[in-house]
Amino acid sequence: MVLLPSEICGAALLLAVPDDVLAVIARSLSPRDICNLSLCCRSLNDLAASDKIWLTQCQLLGVLPLPDLLNWRNGVVSYRALCRFLVNVRPLIGIWVHQNPELGNVVYVMPGFVSVVGCRIIPQELGPLGIEDGPILWAPVFEIVGDCDGSAAFLLHGRDKEDDYFYPGSVKSIEKTCNILLLEVEPSKHRSESKFVHSKSFVHHSEQLRKISRSDQGLSNSQRVVAQNALPVPFSRLAFGDRRKLLELITSRVGQKVPDSAIAPLFLPSRDVEKSFKRDLENLFERRSLLLKIYKAGTGQIDWKSGCASSADPTQLELSEIRKSLDRASGFRSFLNGEDVRAQISKKKTIGGYFKNSIKQILGKSSSFNIINDSQRNGYIGNKHAQLNEFLSSGDTIGLTIHASTVKLTSYRAWPNMHDSQFALYKLPMQASTLGREYAGLWGGTFGWPPGKPTEDKPGKALFFLLLSYEESQGQCLLIATKILEGTNYVLHPNGSAMFTVHVNEPSNDTFPWITDADLLPINVERVFSGEGIANGYGFRYPGSKPGSLFVIQDGLLAFIWKESRAVLTLQRLNLQDLLMKGERVPALPPIANFSYLTKSYSNVFAGFANTSNCLSSPRNNHS
Repeated sequence: MVLLPSEICGAALLLAVPDDVLAVIARSLSPRDICNLSLCCRSLNDLAASDKIWLTQCQLLGVLPLPDLLNWRNGVVSYRALCRFLVNVRPLIGIWVHQNPELGNVVYVMPGFVSVVGCRIIPQELGPLGIEDGPILWAPVFEIVGDCDGSAAFLLHGRDKEDDYFYPGSVKSIEKTCNILLLEVEPSKHRSESKFVHSKSFVHHSEQLRKISRSDQGLSNSQRVVAQNALPVPFSRLAFGDRRKLLELITSRVGQKVPDSAIAPLFLPSRDVEKSFKRDLENLFERRSLLLKIYKAGTGQIDWKSGCASSADPTQLELSEIRKSLDRASGFRSFLNGEDVRAQISKKKTIGGYFKNSIKQILGKSSSFNIINDSQRNGYIGNKHAQLNEFLSSGDTIGLTIHASTVKLTSYRAWPNMHDSQFALYKLPMQASTLGREYAGLWGGTFGWPPGKPTEDKPGKALFFLLLSYEESQGQCLLIATKILEGTNYVLHPNGSAMFTVHVNEPSNDTFPWITDADLLPINVERVFSGEGIANGYGFRYPGSKPGSLFVIQDGLLAFIWKESRAVLTLQRLNLQDLLMKGERVPALPPIANFSYLTKSYSNVFAGFANTSNCLSSPRNNHS
């Protein structure tokens, strides 16, 4: 029997729609809507699993063009799995920064191959071919690789001596509006059926294991119950020294040397030459397969309690080696010996401890017994930091993890105010270029005219990356150029400083000093705005400003000229993803510093990676 259109309703109506029409309808649905649709009945579940529907969802995310989606699809079981991965990692794509060192620590996260890759832009000079054609130096920071089912695997990049290493870990969570990316250590419980966990463990001496198991013998039953029910201590509550040493311990034990076949390539190649594209695509498939094997062979989970090896190839480590890794101040050593809590209990039992506690009670201070109770209720000892033993007690293993979360951040002129003791990267908000705000976005350039071209007296010019954004201030619309990268030997201007500020509603009558460009063609100045450019001021963190003008030139060029010094900063809009795909890879730093370099430095810590064509320059001082 054939149903008339008036008799078709509900699920039958959707099932009667052709796949191509259904894919168009799916454009108005979210991935969550389609998943909810699949729960209605078996027929709709089969319909919601259609590759055409999920391909449409992948396109709507805007992470990849259609040709790349088709190539990525060959690495997963379905477009649904691919969409799952893309939805998860999409919030990471963009520019991430840290305030240290002043030269460097700009990390751009971009699509790789069924992965996203964090790439650090190395401070450098512009080569003789200019920005578009000269190789941009970069180093890998991390990769998040998608497995066949769309789940994510985290691999931190780093270098030990002369070799490249991977440091496997887990992806804790990625929030949709994340603005901070944290490298952390996380305890976890044994899960025998887990897909990727506990492939590496430390085998301890049985006597030391008995000490660990007896570490709570001095506690009462009520104290044990409170301790068991206490909320897990977050990694961020640990003292900086404990966090640093845990990360050092993890990375020193789980690092795996990168095989030559897994060093490159990281990105989809250019399609200009079909034959080489197919060969490079095959290499990408082989590399990704090898990365997943490395990850599944060892996810960086360290079994610090169990005396049994959970892998056919466990990492052997004596307890004495752990003692050497962490000093007494961290609390790690005493905890492994089962002495930390017992020492506090035995201290209370002594006569001296009794009188000391009595005096503290008279003075209104808590006793050691109260300290223990407070720590168990609140998840930390003392008023500031958590104890390392409490952090470790919430799991059987500890492993490396990356956590992208949303926190309330203050900022000054598009540059976030950062913590100086967190292993973190901060995402820069990128304004879209719209009508009336055409110049928002990422720009790159150098000092001097013609733009980006070296001269005989200056064979290389420092490359600047500026983030241009609009801001309302006292009823005026300002265009602010925030410096995020500077390619000099010693920093001239702090990260996050405004290289220039322009009043977009105030035209300028200044004339451009040159009449021809690099190709001796006439210059057409489209618009001119008045503003102020950075200049030396009171201290390094408080630069002053001097008047200048911003010139909008044909072919999308911007030029800011200081009136007094006549120095000119020329800029062009950048496609950072294309530049990195054509760029030149250099070795990474050691793993933890490679993620976020917390040591304050005003010089270029990457200077050793410069080559002859991209040698680092001496500071320019004629523009401030």
